[in-house]
Amino acid sequence: MAEIDELISANELSFLYVSQENCSVCHGLEPQIKQMLEKYPRIVAKKVDASEVPEVAGKFSVFTAPVLLLFVHGKEYIREARIVQTAKLDEKLARIYENVIDE
Repeated sequence: MAEIDELISANELSFLYVSQENCSVCHGLEPQIKQMLEKYPRIVAKKVDASEVPEVAGKFSVFTAPVLLLFVHGKEYIREARIVQTAKLDEKLARIYENVIDE
């Protein structure tokens, strides 16, 4: 958890991908999210397995998997869970990314 807290507090844009080992949706979505995030080089991303780090579920109120969280200056701005519409997520990321980078 300390590593995750450091990631969120030390970066203006951080992205947390919360998955679980036995989650087929998690494994199918992950390559798409990785590819999408390549367009946003200033977003620092980390994948965390909630079954290996159960504290992450409590801290971020994660009740299902996958959960995708974008933090801007340490505050949660985007939360997507389970069935993620990647095109809409990409639009949200682009809008926030442009605003933060232009500051």
